[in-house]
Amino acid sequence: MGKRLRRTKIVATLGPATCNEATMRELIRGGLDVVRLNFSHGTSDDHIQAAAMVRDVAGQLNRTVGILADLQGPKIRIGGFVTGHVSLKQGDRFIIDPATAVHEGTSHRVGISYTSLAEDVSARSILLLDDGKIIFEVTEVVGDEVHCLVVTGGILSGGKGVNLLSGGLSAGALTDKDREDMHAVAKMDADFLALSFVRNAADVEECRERMAELGWNGFILAKIERAEALEHIETIVRLADGIMVARGDLGVEIGDAKLPAVQKSLIKRARTLNKVVVTATQMMDSMIENPTPTRAEVFDIANAVLDGTDGVMLSAETAVGKYPVEAVTAMGNICLEAERQETVTRSRHRMDTRFSHIDETIAMAAMYAANHTDTVAIGAFSESGGTALWMSRISSGIPIYALSKSERTRRRVSLYRGVYPVDFNPDSVCASQQHAAAAAELVSLGAADVGDMVLTTSGDMAGERGGTNSMRICIIENTN
Repeated sequence: MGKRLRRTKIVATLGPATCNEATMRELIRGGLDVVRLNFSHGTSDDHIQAAAMVRDVAGQLNRTVGILADLQGPKIRIGGFVTGHVSLKQGDRFIIDPATAVHEGTSHRVGISYTSLAEDVSARSILLLDDGKIIFEVTEVVGDEVHCLVVTGGILSGGKGVNLLSGGLSAGALTDKDREDMHAVAKMDADFLALSFVRNAADVEECRERMAELGWNGFILAKIERAEALEHIETIVRLADGIMVARGDLGVEIGDAKLPAVQKSLIKRARTLNKVVVTATQMMDSMIENPTPTRAEVFDIANAVLDGTDGVMLSAETAVGKYPVEAVTAMGNICLEAERQETVTRSRHRMDTRFSHIDETIAMAAMYAANHTDTVAIGAFSESGGTALWMSRISSGIPIYALSKSERTRRRVSLYRGVYPVDFNPDSVCASQQHAAAAAELVSLGAADVGDMVLTTSGDMAGERGGTNSMRICIIENTN
């Protein structure tokens, strides 16, 4: 038997520190599963070229790596200052005015990219700037000007983000820039699209419709980073293919103290509804400058793993950090250790649920059987990845190998917890021999050996979406 496989997937952001073939090769060897392309930086052409580079290197290493395109969304930022920055003290008066030119801010007023701010706030509203480091209380709204009292001062430089405490900014999730960037997402055939600053299910629906018009039908991950998204979380999760717990802006809007409980709740709800979930933001922030994480970061990652997240994400750590490869390696080691806990390998997920699809029923039955026997590996033929996704919602220590001839499906399952993509064409064997062929493939992968018990799932019509309708448990008798 080979070494124990890590089940939790690692998502790493590309940037100046990693956007080259040599480093990408080391990242993939270090355990990278999905690459994030951050459309807040760079051009569409840059990202298209980066996606091609990632797939080329992954192909050279015979590895499957998914591509996650992350749209910028309506990140609301103040303009710039004539002097570069200003120093604000508690009790100072300050005006946010969209009519102020981009780089003409002073110690008394500054411009803003969002022209509707005055419509969204009123007296006593609390504005949080620079991730909450500076706090304004709105005293009055005069036309388009928002007059404020500085509650917490400090050094404020241009381009810093603005959040409204408890949420409520009416900016839609998609900007004109996002709509242009969607063409690049479709052109590169990204596997996942992260939709930023989602407010409600309508934002997800608009995104899906626009991407469908471009001929793209990948997975949409709704980024949960607005307070109002939590009020609509049930419909958002149901309509999206997954969510990302984006703890930066979300923490600013709801308060950091509430984040742990919210994160646990979001992960649990996503898994219950058979959706993918990624935990993100500042997971190993210290490794931007240091070769090892803090112990607090180790606990943070481990807790996300124990909660059942599919993936953990690195942002600046790999985009601009000094130790990108070390960050991926350290994250992988932490995940592996957390996955040793018994709570991660036992589940009562959906034990009282009726299943509406045959392939879903087979997937659930297979995982129940595997978790209650000495099964060492699961081989699942999967045309669309649906069977593998359903299986991966059940906590287990048993590796699930998704056998698929579709490269797109293999890239998609790269984000599913505990699922490992395998290039296998079921058309190469007759229907009656598929289970035997799957078992033989598990042996060839080093996942099973003589005397081991394995479980396989297949369908009468191999290659058809949703066609899984049978499972088999067998003991490997020989490897000839």
